Amino acid sequence: MSIEPLVRELLNLPAETEWVEFKHDNADPTGIGEYISALANSATLHDKNKAYVVWGIDDKTHEILGTTFNPHKAKSNNTELETWLRKRLSDYANFWFYIEEINNRSIVLLEIDPAQVTTIQFESNSWIRVGSYKKKLKDFPALEAELWKKLNSAKFEEQPAKTDLTMRDAFKLLDYVSYFDLLGIEQPESQSQMLHYLKEDEVIRKQDNGLYTITNTGALLFGKKLSSFDRVWRKALRIIQYKGVNRIEGVREEILDRGYISGFEEMIRLIESILPSREELIGGITRETITAYPDTGIRELVANQLIHQDLAETGSGPMVEIFDGRIEFTNPGAPLVDINRFIDSPPKSRNEKMAALFRRAELSEERGSGWDKIELACGDYYLPAPKITEYPAATRVIMVAHKAYKDMTIEERLWTCYIHACYQQTESKHLTNASLRNRLDLPESSQAMTSRLIKKAVDKGLIKPFDPEASAKTKSYVPYWM
Repeated sequence: MSIEPLVRELLNLPAETEWVEFKHDNADPTGIGEYISALANSATLHDKNKAYVVWGIDDKTHEILGTTFNPHKAKSNNTELETWLRKRLSDYANFWFYIEEINNRSIVLLEIDPAQVTTIQFESNSWIRVGSYKKKLKDFPALEAELWKKLNSAKFEEQPAKTDLTMRDAFKLLDYVSYFDLLGIEQPESQSQMLHYLKEDEVIRKQDNGLYTITNTGALLFGKKLSSFDRVWRKALRIIQYKGVNRIEGVREEILDRGYISGFEEMIRLIESILPSREELIGGITRETITAYPDTGIRELVANQLIHQDLAETGSGPMVEIFDGRIEFTNPGAPLVDINRFIDSPPKSRNEKMAALFRRAELSEERGSGWDKIELACGDYYLPAPKITEYPAATRVIMVAHKAYKDMTIEERLWTCYIHACYQQTESKHLTNASLRNRLDLPESSQAMTSRLIKKAVDKGLIKPFDPEASAKTKSYVPYWM
C-alpha cells in the first residue's frame, strides 16, 4: 500500500489536529510511546477511524523535508523500537510504521488505531491531545469522562472488518444487489451513486487516504463470503444435524458463509430441508408440505439469535443444532432481559444497527413482538413452549417437537402454562382453564387435569389469580409479575 495519497490528504489540513502530528526528525522512543497513547485516545474522543504521526514534514508549513528516522532500524536500550514500544503500551494498542519516498525524500508514517474497550496507556499513564499538545489524561477530568463515555458505548458493529479498499474492491466483497433489493431501495446505476446509501447505513466508510473500509455491520449482513473477513468469519451461522438425541454422532454440518441478511432465506431453507416433514392433500388436489416445526417460529428464533448475539465474544458464533425431537438455537452472550420476561419486555438489543437493518429488510421487528409470534406459532402446532436457558456467556432456546400431554415433562407443562399466561396478557386477555386446554390440545373432559396443572403453576409462583374472589367457573390467571 502506498502511503503517498494519505500523506498528501493530511498535508491539506490547515494545522495539526488532535489526531494528526507532524514531525521532522524527532524520534525519541518515550515521546513516540506517549504520542501513540495520546493520539489513540484522541481518535476515539473525536470519532476518527485512525490517528497519525508523520515524520519528514514541517509542522508549521507542511513542507515535505524528508527524515533520517527509520523505525525499522531504530532501537531503544538495544531493543528494536517497535518491540520496546509494545512492551510499554497497554494490550489494546495497535500501530504500524510505513516508510516511503515522496518527492524523493524519505517519509515515515505511523498509523494508530483508536482506543477500544479501555484507554491506551504508555508506561501506566494515559495521554490525550489538547489541541496540538500532548497532555496526561488525568489532568483533564472532563475529557476523561467524555472519553470513557465513548469507550463504553463503542460497538463491534461500527468497527472495521476490512480496510484500505478501492471502491471497486469494496463492492466486490459485498452483495450490494441484496442490500438494495431487500431494503426496498431502487438500485442506482453507478457505484458512486450506490456508495451514498451504503455510507449512510455505515456498511462502507471512506478513509482519510481516499480508500474505503467495510464495517463489521456491512460484512456480517451483506458480505458475499464471511470467510473473506478475518474479524467476522467465526460468526457465520453453523447448522449441525445429529443422529439421535445427543451430540455423540454428527450427521451433517453446514456453515453459512454469507451475510446474515443476504443469506437469510438460504439459512431458513437449509434448516427446514433437514427437519422432518409430511405431505398433505389440500382439497384432494394440491399437496402441501407440513414441517414438524412452525416456519414462523424458526424464522423468529434464527433472526433473534443473529441480532442479539454478543459480537464481542470471541471464538464462538451462532449455532442451530438439530436432534431427533428438538432444535437448539444458541448464540454468544447472556440475555439482556430476564428470561422469564422475553414476551412482554420492551425491545432491547446489543446490536442496534443490525436490528434496524433486519427490520427494514422485514426479517424481524423491533417492537418486542418476536416472542409473541413464536408462542403463537408453537401454539398452532401444539408444541411445548420453547425453553430458554441462560449461561454466563451464551443463551440457548430449545424448540421441542409435538408431544401428547401425557408425554410432556412436568417442567414442559408448567413452562407452557406460564408462557401461555404471558401471551394472553400481551393480548389483553387472561389464562383460563379453557384457553389452556386449547393451547395444550386437550378435550373438554380434561378440565380437572388442567385445573391441577394451573394449581401447580400457582404453587410454583409462575401465575396468580386475576381475582382471588372469583368463582371457580369464572376464575382467570395472570403471570406472577402482574
